[in-house]
Amino acid sequence: VQLQASGGGLVQAGGSLRLSCVASGNIFRISVMEWYRQAPGNQRDLVARITSSGDTNYVDSVKGRFTISRDNAKNTVYLQMNSLKPEDTAVYYCRSVLGPMKYWGQGTLVTVSS
Repeated sequence: VQLQASGGGLVQAGGSLRLSCVASGNIFRISVMEWYRQAPGNQRDLVARITSSGDTNYVDSVKGRFTISRDNAKNTVYLQMNSLKPEDTAVYYCRSVLGPMKYWGQGTLVTVSS
């Protein structure tokens, strides 16, 4: 499985971005898909998760602002990010999880200016 993330960029505080992550292969629809982020000097932390059935979970700091979704026909998971804050600045990574199998994408940089 290969994951290709895109959609990052520079945005002012209060703005929006939508990240996309396209997966290769034929296990996307049965995989849990996740978005992580890593700010400079920090560990990589889970931001949002969506199961194969569409159940979602979010870290408290993004609840009400970020929305994770998936399109199984396009093998794509999205992260809609609204009301962005400078503390959301990080490299965002997508990850695919199926049992013990875990695959990472290459990351896309999100920079939020104040």
